[in-house]
Amino acid sequence: MTALPDSVERTDELLARQGYVAGGRLSTAVFLALSLKRPLFLEGEAGVGKTELARALAAALGRRLIRLQCHEGLDLAGAAYEWNHARQILAIRLAEGGGRERVKDLSGSLYSREFLIERPLLEALAPSGQRPPVLLVDELDRADEPFEAYLLEFLADFRMSIPELGEIEAEQPPIVVLTSNRTREVHDALKRRCLYCWVDYPARAAEERILAARVPGLPEALRAKVAGFVQALRKEGLFKAPGVSETLDWAEALMAIGAGDAEDIDAESVSQTLGALLKYQEDLGAVDDSMVERLLAASYL
Repeated sequence: MTALPDSVERTDELLARQGYVAGGRLSTAVFLALSLKRPLFLEGEAGVGKTELARALAAALGRRLIRLQCHEGLDLAGAAYEWNHARQILAIRLAEGGGRERVKDLSGSLYSREFLIERPLLEALAPSGQRPPVLLVDELDRADEPFEAYLLEFLADFRMSIPELGEIEAEQPPIVVLTSNRTREVHDALKRRCLYCWVDYPARAAEERILAARVPGLPEALRAKVAGFVQALRKEGLFKAPGVSETLDWAEALMAIGAGDAEDIDAESVSQTLGALLKYQEDLGAVDDSMVERLLAASYL
């Protein structure tokens, strides 16, 4: 396992080794979250690398990644724990076959860890002797406000009270990364528990570095052309501008159809692969041949 970084530069280097290009502001936010043992709350458009940061951080530090994918209706059973009722009933039936004494002996252990199904929040309270994991609470804005209130309590002291079992507390707090696509506002009280960073689309130079790290077979000239085209496309007021993940998909799509140089990208090749960049019919319809030609010209600048 890798020790926690002792500087912003070291943090940036660790993430870069995992193919993640963070930049100064984001690297600083990660370093401070690790140093101060505070959750890191990331907001930004979908596809800019918020979730990928948690994966890269876990890999860089050699920690287990625990992901809680938020959704409407998420409750305690889905996020924290629930009792394995089927196993409890089976244990009771097996005990009944051994007589009343065996049933009596079992009654005190039906609500033990053996019959507990651990969900991500409980898993993150790592047992003694293990390094704290990285807990990713992904797309928090999709969850309902009652869950947000429960999460606020959990983040306060990293402990969980289970009525039938007692209180479980982490010996060391997990590294927590929360993400939001800002489809709704997250409550200020939760934000105050965290360090905050807005993750924006990368600048052209950064996007070229990302392409170099994640698509190593992409020639330099083609890499520059891809990054330039996507940068220009994002300024066109689309319903959903392509994120970094779409840039990577598009680069791989171009290579798959035989593009080996910047000169191989023309209006036809762009049109054939536009589905790797844009995921809404309205946007696909808005990007016509004349716009493609204009953006291709702009990508050389």
